[in-house]
Amino acid sequence: MRRYAFNCKWLRNHGLIESAHNFYTPLSRPSTRRSNLKAHSISKLVQCMRMFIGICVFIAPLAHARGPSPYLPLDISPSIERQIERVLILAGKPVMRRPIAAAVVLDALPRACERDVALCENVRRYLQRYMGKYAVTHARAEGAIASGDSNATLPNQHGESVDSTWRLVASGYFQPNDHVIVNAGGIAYDGNFTATGSFLSMGFDFAQLDIGFRDHWWGPMSDSSMLVSTQAPTMPSVTLSNYAPISPLGLSYEVFAAEMSRQTDIAFQGTTTAGRPRLAGLQLVMEPVTGYAVALNRITQYGGGARGGRGFSDFFDALFTSSNEQDASGQGSSDVNRIASLSSSILFPGPVPFGVRVEYAGEDNTYEGKYRLGQTDLSLGIDFPMLWRDFDASYELSEFQNGWYVHHIYPDGPRNEGAALGHWFGDNRLPRDAIGGRSHQLRVGWQLPRGDYAQASYRNLDLDPRWDFSNGGRPYRTMQVLGINYVTHWNGHAIDAQLEIGEDVFGESFARLGAAFDFAPSDAPSSRVQSEDSAYSGTDLFIDAGLQYSRASEILWLPSNKRDTTAYEANYHFGVGARRAVSERNDLGVRLELDQIADRSLISVRALDYRFRLNRKLAVGAFLGVGRYDLTLDGHGYYFGAGLQYRDVLPGWDVGLDYRRYDKLNRDRGLASDPESNPGLPRRYVDVDGLSLYMSKRW
Repeated sequence: MRRYAFNCKWLRNHGLIESAHNFYTPLSRPSTRRSNLKAHSISKLVQCMRMFIGICVFIAPLAHARGPSPYLPLDISPSIERQIERVLILAGKPVMRRPIAAAVVLDALPRACERDVALCENVRRYLQRYMGKYAVTHARAEGAIASGDSNATLPNQHGESVDSTWRLVASGYFQPNDHVIVNAGGIAYDGNFTATGSFLSMGFDFAQLDIGFRDHWWGPMSDSSMLVSTQAPTMPSVTLSNYAPISPLGLSYEVFAAEMSRQTDIAFQGTTTAGRPRLAGLQLVMEPVTGYAVALNRITQYGGGARGGRGFSDFFDALFTSSNEQDASGQGSSDVNRIASLSSSILFPGPVPFGVRVEYAGEDNTYEGKYRLGQTDLSLGIDFPMLWRDFDASYELSEFQNGWYVHHIYPDGPRNEGAALGHWFGDNRLPRDAIGGRSHQLRVGWQLPRGDYAQASYRNLDLDPRWDFSNGGRPYRTMQVLGINYVTHWNGHAIDAQLEIGEDVFGESFARLGAAFDFAPSDAPSSRVQSEDSAYSGTDLFIDAGLQYSRASEILWLPSNKRDTTAYEANYHFGVGARRAVSERNDLGVRLELDQIADRSLISVRALDYRFRLNRKLAVGAFLGVGRYDLTLDGHGYYFGAGLQYRDVLPGWDVGLDYRRYDKLNRDRGLASDPESNPGLPRRYVDVDGLSLYMSKRW
């Protein structure tokens, strides 16, 4: 069996390393149009490639590195997609970006096999197609009958609309040696073809260089990503990343440079220009313990037309310069368009394993400092890969303020071929309409006894007209879409039957009935065999009930820092959360808290809830998360704090005392009810601090 790029064959033959890393060694920690390249750009690219190869060859002997890994496609049957997600959750491997390297999934199999042997074997058989010198790994044809007046864009389908009647997807690879993979692929549908999956990969597990039409998806959610996803057709890009964690902190990274499609009306020196903007992206991920990861993500749209942006120095500045602040007019003072996010994912083992995901993103910086986000989004997700043995379920929610995917320099925002790069809500509104709202997605799956798989999903998008501060009125309705998918197998090939019915944000209804056939062989899943090993019962679920004593302080005038501050008041405090041990005395978890502060609701999400057990009775903790404060329209901001806990006052009952601080919960001003402020303060800012005393019941 060929171990694709995992045998450092050349290095071993030349005596630089003694042996190759075994492919099956499990991770110690769970870890429509092609753009033309300029001649001078190709020359520079060749120079960079030579430099990259030289560096990798020089440091590879020190790293005992494997080679590059192929990626799993993002457009696969829901059945195998769900099985792969299940394997990674059971193995304690959070997913913070896609496409997923095949090596990551294969390394996760031994740990997943401890819980579900049949699932493990199903995924292992699927991965066999990546083990040879060459193969067609994915070939899928879809046909559909569509009716209705809607022409909305399908979520996460590379710009395809609901009235598209066919779709073809294919990908494959050729691996001439252990450190080079040539990938070829494409996606075609009504009116569009993109060479998605056509790129060259070279390098090592700690530094893999991909050049071509490679997808990017940053964030832990499976239904949406605020920064970059597969909502738009794939851009040509150069990407450097690693799939093997670096250092005991489990560090990983991805950096890319991409070229977007042509845009018009780009602001430049008092007039406008047209051209192809560039996109720079940087992601840093840390996975310090099994089953927990946190990531910093940022993309920057720059250049285009007379704005230039073709040089390496422009890319470097776009990648690392950190200003995107708004000026007093609200039109911005930065000459580029940046979007940033902080995301986390934590996995909980147990008889019913689950994962909790959080993404906090912003279109701008706000107030003082470069770490506070403005025009924000808060996304939450929970995933149950195994419910009552044969079922699975997931739910995701995104709440976004106004200002997303538009910009004073780039009126169309970060788009490619007319489709938003990030969340699918960006293509379900009027052009250049920066309105806020909420989206929901619920997905339930059922693995049938003979290997078939049924999945039902419901999507909802509600654009809130109150975010239209101009009072111009909006024609929006609540978007609702119900989808049903049934996967069966015939002669070793997967066949999908699909039905979608719904209504878009303009009140136009649609129905779509389709079928898909996978030409690449795929065996029917085996019956699930689960282990009941009690070693996985390490998760505590708990609820909190008590009182909090807090105050709110809103900034009304700058630079005098005039504030409207309430008195400290007592009110209720409720919470619900989960926690698990990660070492002898250290615990990690997540928590959702509900409070009433100054007659307004405050909902808080602890993305990181840490506890250190001093002894059998006493524990101290610290936490960091995001607060959502009711300012008629919701304001978001960071919050943090520390606490003391006395455990087992009664069996299963604990007492906790926490101090919490909320920093600059904010949103844009514009409602008639907003308090008066000076013109230099275009947003509302509220700080909250206080104490909470509560009882916790845990199971």
